[in-house]
Amino acid sequence: MIVAVSGAGGRMGGLVAETIRDAEGLELGPLYDPHHAGATVAGQQISNDASVIAGADAVVEFTEPDVVMGNLANWRSFGVNAVVGTSGFDADRIAGLRVQWGSGPPNCLVVPNFSIGAVVMMRLAEIAAPHFAASEVIEMHHDHKVDAPSGTAIATAERIAEVAPQSRAVESTELLPGVRGADVAGVPVHAVRLPGLVAHQQVLFGGTGETLTIRHDTTDRTAFMPGVLAAIRAVTDLDEPVTVGLESVLGI
Repeated sequence: MIVAVSGAGGRMGGLVAETIRDAEGLELGPLYDPHHAGATVAGQQISNDASVIAGADAVVEFTEPDVVMGNLANWRSFGVNAVVGTSGFDADRIAGLRVQWGSGPPNCLVVPNFSIGAVVMMRLAEIAAPHFAASEVIEMHHDHKVDAPSGTAIATAERIAEVAPQSRAVESTELLPGVRGADVAGVPVHAVRLPGLVAHQQVLFGGTGETLTIRHDTTDRTAFMPGVLAAIRAVTDLDEPVTVGLESVLGI
């Protein structure tokens, strides 16, 4: 299976390329990144020509929210399966992606978080949500992350609201706009950006006389690689042209 990488010049893209190169049963294909053309990653040179992806069986997309939809339109036109790690996929963008991708094949798998622990965290949040009056999400990332809130935080809030609609009055006046966080399907979501962090999230639940905290911490980017490999190996066999989340791959 020939696997290309889009955004190969970035931190995650470079690590993905090295992981694919060393993975059993996979062959590292073309590397694409218009911002790092000519650089060498995993022993291969990065191209600024998107058409190099056309010869691959699948492409892993780790770019930026403002270019990802255009890239995915290209990969769809080339007939290349896509595994997407780029952030910024809210409900509206997913709806647009389903229109863009059509009936397939190929397939597109959008993964808000490749960490297996993070996927388990989101599932636990779904289980807990019906048993508590309210919830909030706090996500914490390094200060070079290009967007806020994270895709994982958005996905967590949406999944909580889907199983337990969030509607409550909070008797607090915002002295500073935004201090209560962003509203995602009725769940307040707070984003922290600091040097020294990698990727962390807390889901807080409150009920009568008790609280529950579910927390996940990523201390190194290598934690995402088993999930990336699992997604690559599964993308061609997915039941739908557009699938969101690693849950279907892991059976969680």
